[in-house]
Amino acid sequence: MDQIANPSPGFQRNPDKVITVEPYNGTVTVRAGNAVIASSTRAKLLTESPYPAVLYIPFEDIDFDQLRKTESSTHCPYKGDASYWSVLPAAEAGKDAMWAYEQPFDEMIEIRDHGAFYPNKVTVEAKPA
Repeated sequence: MDQIANPSPGFQRNPDKVITVEPYNGTVTVRAGNAVIASSTRAKLLTESPYPAVLYIPFEDIDFDQLRKTESSTHCPYKGDASYWSVLPAAEAGKDAMWAYEQPFDEMIEIRDHGAFYPNKVTVEAKPA
């Protein structure tokens, strides 16, 4: 087994914490008004109690021409440092509407190169297959 190069300090302190990442069986579409920002059949569903489940969409299925990276960032002791993007068609409401862990801790490597969207800033529609 490979040695963990970038372990999560959160899991080291709290080994009983459970975060699951599994494929979402269906299509996820993200819209701002009439503009489609992302559409994917390869999204991943991250579940972390007590928070609502979050859909992460592969970068390849996100239209980055409609996004602008911001200076914002946050830190999660389990996932790592999150970067943020504003959704341009959503104007002010779209500020920091998408986040991604570009260099996540090893335990969360499955969400690298995936973005997630705040459902109160854009429309996130998940249709089961």
